[in-house]
Amino acid sequence: MECSGFSRQKSTKTGCIEKPTQTFKDGYNQVGATTVPFAKKYVVCKIEKDPHKIEKSEWAPIIVDYSKLHKHYLKLSKIKLTSLVVVTTMAGYALAPAPFDFHTFVMCSLGTGLVSATANTINQFFEVPFDAQMSRTKNRVLVRGHLTPIHAVTFAAVTGIIGLSILYHEVNGITAALGATNLVLYTLIYTPMKRISIVNTWIGSVVGAIPPLMGWAGCTGSILTLGAWILPGILYAWQFPHFNALSWNLRPDYSRAGYRMMAVTNPDLCRRTTMRYTAVLMTLCYLAPVLDVTHWWFALASTPINASFLYLAWKFSKHSDSANSRRLFRFSLLHLPLLMMLIFSSKKYWASTEKQGDKIESPHSESAKKNDLLTIFTATPIATAASSSGGCSKQTCTISGRSSLVLARASRLYLGSRQNTEECSIGV
Repeated sequence: MECSGFSRQKSTKTGCIEKPTQTFKDGYNQVGATTVPFAKKYVVCKIEKDPHKIEKSEWAPIIVDYSKLHKHYLKLSKIKLTSLVVVTTMAGYALAPAPFDFHTFVMCSLGTGLVSATANTINQFFEVPFDAQMSRTKNRVLVRGHLTPIHAVTFAAVTGIIGLSILYHEVNGITAALGATNLVLYTLIYTPMKRISIVNTWIGSVVGAIPPLMGWAGCTGSILTLGAWILPGILYAWQFPHFNALSWNLRPDYSRAGYRMMAVTNPDLCRRTTMRYTAVLMTLCYLAPVLDVTHWWFALASTPINASFLYLAWKFSKHSDSANSRRLFRFSLLHLPLLMMLIFSSKKYWASTEKQGDKIESPHSESAKKNDLLTIFTATPIATAASSSGGCSKQTCTISGRSSLVLARASRLYLGSRQNTEECSIGV
């Protein structure tokens, strides 16, 4: 049995520390237990019973340095991670085959960023005693006591309410619902699941795949077309080689904090999923032109970087050492932006949307926003007089509901219909 404390000294009887072995900077000794910094005080977990169970903890009085408040907020939000989330949301919006609305684009990005900041703050609030045991996270804001817990919770509540309100009122109900779903998944399911089961990796990948879907929904008002799921699918698959490579060299940290990661509890599965999902990612890139999301040259242009990614994943699966995991992780950071640039440059309906010139009511107009997420869509045909040549009479359909309108527009874009194509109602 290996001790989970800071010291590696073992006892022949219990396998745990029995005498002082390490003195911390603040003068505390480790005696038969693991001592962890916890907001300027210390908590003790008895190793003989459960090395990962916090027996006693309390928050010490904290004096906040308000001159650094903005820096603390950025760290609470995990600004780098939040920025990546916002970028993938923008990508989903830009990839959608619908007219670009700058105001909605900005509001969708802002709302998503605020919701992401909320999720990251709540995550850090719950994980303080465990973050304190990891080298990678021991200097986080709440662990070091730079902010009080009530301050962090208030920040999370404010950003969450504002973010979801922006998504609902300035974008649409579907995007707001996806944002709320992702917030719940990350804070109430993924966060505790990290200490329960390796299933947390799959849940975390779903969380990472939702932002581009929010972008698509923000632009079109719908997620019912298959093309909407291509970019989320790519993001979902990409996270397995990315995170598995990252976690491989952090196994001591995760083990010390009691996190159940594949790299720690099931290394063989970690290797297999890395290879498997890298292959899935490559397959999805070939499906993009099939679903009319991109031109066919995207499949060809993405092959070299996907093949390189697959090769590094294969090397990692065969020889899982620090060097191979590091190479795979670093390439994953390069792979995603390259793939994004390729997919945008080969977007199929940049020109088609402009050339058709269809004057369709925007899904973000005031009249469209009167209908909420649960509206039952109806259509009323108004017959017009038949032409003198005996041709078919033209019908005009009044489409009620934002999602119906967008689906009608998307259908015309995908089928390449012309101006005289008969419009028909779509029920959702």
